[in-house]
Amino acid sequence: MNPTDTAHRREALRQQLLLRVLWRDADSGVLQGHARPVGAHALRTGVTAYRGNAGAVAARALAGTFPTLAELVGDDTADALARDFWRQQPPARGDLAQWGDALPGFIAASAQLADEPFLADVARLEWQVHRASRAADAPDAVPDLRALADADPSKLMLTLAPGTALVSSPWPVAAIWLAHRRPAHDEARFADVRDAFAGDRAETALVWRDGPRVRVAAVAAPDAAFVRALLDPLPLSDALDAAGSGFAFDRWLADAFASRLLTGMNLQE
Repeated sequence: MNPTDTAHRREALRQQLLLRVLWRDADSGVLQGHARPVGAHALRTGVTAYRGNAGAVAARALAGTFPTLAELVGDDTADALARDFWRQQPPARGDLAQWGDALPGFIAASAQLADEPFLADVARLEWQVHRASRAADAPDAVPDLRALADADPSKLMLTLAPGTALVSSPWPVAAIWLAHRRPAHDEARFADVRDAFAGDRAETALVWRDGPRVRVAAVAAPDAAFVRALLDPLPLSDALDAAGSGFAFDRWLADAFASRLLTGMNLQE
């Protein structure tokens, strides 16, 4: 076996054992041989301290990744949710920034949060925002729009910014997320959210990286279908077919170029 694979397997096993000990599914003795050489008493003392901090660590990690969700449910509920989620779906790796992809499903299955069904989709959106924030940087070169003049659209591939994603919901998730980005002293910041709920407005949120900034916008169904086709990835001709006759490509192109959603154009061989 490759030495690197062996090291990764040992680290995964060590983390699994540590999590079992932290949540009292196993005695600290199982860590002997998988931790730095220390005495049994020191190991137990360390585990006790770690166990006491685990809930706080979980709460801070999720609050950092899902700040809108934390604000919506309040500090006490957010802390309880984080601790319960940590216990039932603990991190599979040491980097807590990679922990949280299962939280939307966890929330959707929660009887305690059933009265606020939009929370799961808000969490889905925030996870995509988090992923986009950690995505690779887009190329520095801007796409050459002149390629559109001569290229065969059945062979032209449009590349979108790394981390681009769509989140479709029966709830106004983009409006909710955007409202929570506005200053707290802005008395009108939730006006659009109230109007959206009053009108039963569903939304598809588009997430993308605009340089160092992650942006979110509600997009119409034709735009969402077009972007979804590009992400598949399909060539321009197929993406236009998917978007349908109501799609304004010229308008989309100008907006995508200005916001750095569109990062490249390439001809298929």
